[in-house]
Amino acid sequence: MTIHKEGTASLFLTFGVLFVLNLALSRLIPDQEIIRQGFVVVSVILFLVVLQFFRHPKVKVTKDPNLVIAPADGKVVVIEETTEDEYLKEKRIQVSIFMSPINVHVNRNPVAGMISYFKYHPGKYLVAWHPKSSTENERTTIVYKLSNGVEILIRQVAGALARRICWYVKANQPVDQGAEFGFIKFGSRVDLYLPLGTEILVDKEQKTKAGVTPIARLKA
Repeated sequence: MTIHKEGTASLFLTFGVLFVLNLALSRLIPDQEIIRQGFVVVSVILFLVVLQFFRHPKVKVTKDPNLVIAPADGKVVVIEETTEDEYLKEKRIQVSIFMSPINVHVNRNPVAGMISYFKYHPGKYLVAWHPKSSTENERTTIVYKLSNGVEILIRQVAGALARRICWYVKANQPVDQGAEFGFIKFGSRVDLYLPLGTEILVDKEQKTKAGVTPIARLKA
């Protein structure tokens, strides 16, 4: 397993801060061996926790033009009919995946196609399951246009812990199904907006794996 490139700065910063704190303790309380050793243990655990946030395991990507594949590791928390107001401006089936801090945070393209729309929105950091998080939190909106003209919208939504959404796509860019398109630091949520009539293949509370788990089957 490798470490994601987005983790480099955070890991160096975490290591540096913990090193300085441990060095300061060794000078301030040189006779308090138990306290200093305890802090070393806590520091190691904290560094490993941050390290696991940025793990980047290899996956065997599912490729099928008729399927929408999970864009994120996590748990399905929403399956409902709703209206997408930013771009599609029509009723869609929303499927939302909550990414906890222990999940892999790599985001992958759910389909192959062309990016027909992209926009970044700065915003709040409400908890990811808050009803208004999809419209008020920091987020990106990405629309994939398939070869048959059908458009699928996906939204990266920051959560209470997440303070940075990363993306690697732009408008008018062709993309492959399962390829990495972004990263959300420390957990959050990803929303999919699918055409009405799409066959949903997951249930609420079901766990998903980015690039692997089939979320839905598109109408022929």
